[in-house]
Amino acid sequence: MQGPLRFEDQDSARGDQNIAMFYPTSTQMVYRRGLQAIPLSVDLWIHYINFLKETLDPADPETNSTIRGAYEHAVLAAGTDFRSDRLWEMYINWESEQGNLREVTSIYDRILGIPTQLYSHHFQRFKEHIQNNLPRDFLTTEQFVELRRELASANGHSGEDAQPADDLPSGTEEITDPAKLVTEVENMRHRIIEIHQEIFNHNEHEVSKRWTFEEAIKRPYFHVKPLEKIQLKNWKEYLEFEIENGTHERVVVLFERCVISCALYEDFWIKYAKYMENHSIEGVRHVYSRACTIHLPKKPMVHMLWAAFEEQQGNIDEARRILKTFEECVLGLAMIRLRRVSLERRHGNMEEAEHLLEEAVRNAKSISESSFYAIKLARHLFKVQKNLPKARKVLSEAIEIDKENTKLYLNLLEMEYSGDLKLNEENILSCFDKAVKGALSIKMRITFSQRKVEFLEDFGSDVNKLLDAYDEHQALLKEQESLKRRAENGSEEPDEKKMLTDDPTLASAQMLDGDMQVNQAAYNYNAWYQYNYQNAWNYGQYYHPT
Repeated sequence: MQGPLRFEDQDSARGDQNIAMFYPTSTQMVYRRGLQAIPLSVDLWIHYINFLKETLDPADPETNSTIRGAYEHAVLAAGTDFRSDRLWEMYINWESEQGNLREVTSIYDRILGIPTQLYSHHFQRFKEHIQNNLPRDFLTTEQFVELRRELASANGHSGEDAQPADDLPSGTEEITDPAKLVTEVENMRHRIIEIHQEIFNHNEHEVSKRWTFEEAIKRPYFHVKPLEKIQLKNWKEYLEFEIENGTHERVVVLFERCVISCALYEDFWIKYAKYMENHSIEGVRHVYSRACTIHLPKKPMVHMLWAAFEEQQGNIDEARRILKTFEECVLGLAMIRLRRVSLERRHGNMEEAEHLLEEAVRNAKSISESSFYAIKLARHLFKVQKNLPKARKVLSEAIEIDKENTKLYLNLLEMEYSGDLKLNEENILSCFDKAVKGALSIKMRITFSQRKVEFLEDFGSDVNKLLDAYDEHQALLKEQESLKRRAENGSEEPDEKKMLTDDPTLASAQMLDGDMQVNQAAYNYNAWYQYNYQNAWNYGQYYHPT
């Protein structure tokens, strides 16, 4: 808004007649761009209309029509704003200066029903307008005739005795009796004020319901400085109130006011778009477009919701464009890449979904990020494309690079367990061996070793493998005890303490040590067996470790 005002002020200050004759068109274009961007700005409308008054030729018969059109556009765009009183008053004063009393009455008929800050002031001025002018002058012919007949009916007169003149419409005759004329005028004024008093009373009640919210708005303009929490809370509560109690027009205006001062808060834009979904598809699209392209170009959630909305409408290419454009603007966000993958998957483009994940694995900025996308790619290959060998290869290659990532082993095990256990036994054991003999912490290796023994006990086909697995497990337990003793002697930091500080996969370790939640239905051993091989089942009494 400030840009157009500065432009106009600069033009006005030049004082050069030739430049003044050239610049009005340019200035008007800037004003229109500003009003298109911020149609709710009362200040900008007032400056624009004053600019038109100063630059348009008073002798041109189209001037008044142009100015009146600008006023109408202004009150339609910003007239329901709680603080729009200056605009309405300016419109009324201009029509009064033109001598258009009927237009003044028409404007008052509109403003008196709109909850604004100076509602009482408008009613007082309306009563002055009624008292200082004749009803015949400030009412339209239809209104005047209708009111005359209403008063005649109320007084028990039909009005049929008075015959209208040939050149006047019925019911508009002049009353020749001065006393009767004064009586009729006063009755008409009283009745008009009485009718509008009811409107005023209802409007006053509406204003009282909104007054607390309006008083709490301390910054109705935009600023890069964050709003206080109490301000944000007030906007949220005001919007909820208006949605529940107000008209659609008032709700939209309040949202427009809100997204001026809260332009950098995506929650309000999202709330606005969600509200518009029940009223206008193009309105939703317009809200998302403004939010994403102007105010929030780097906020992911609003872009994702816009893309989802376009997908709902069947605009798949537009949804792709939105997500791709945002990803090019803000690199490295996993949620956007995964949303692009899921979009392609939902619409049957499996090759493109696979390509996007492979690209993410290649372009990852860290080993952990590469492993994250490798897991996503493997699950896509296995769950969606039913290609277990390819999925196994992806995870195996990832494990070679990131040997300490527990999640890679867990996901590989999940996939292997999903097949025929008897036919897939070697692959499952191979996965266990990678974990047990790999670079994981001693605690994680013991956990995987324990699960290996459980697997062979429950599903294994060769008792020798079971015994070997048990011996391997006992060796790991001895190694752990040795490490603990060395730590107690102060020669080495306890392994458990290392895990608390150094091991990024502690959460995965807890998950594996608990119940293998990656596939609870197929691998929830701990719910049934509380294995402790040294105590509960006491394997040692049968198989003495060497």
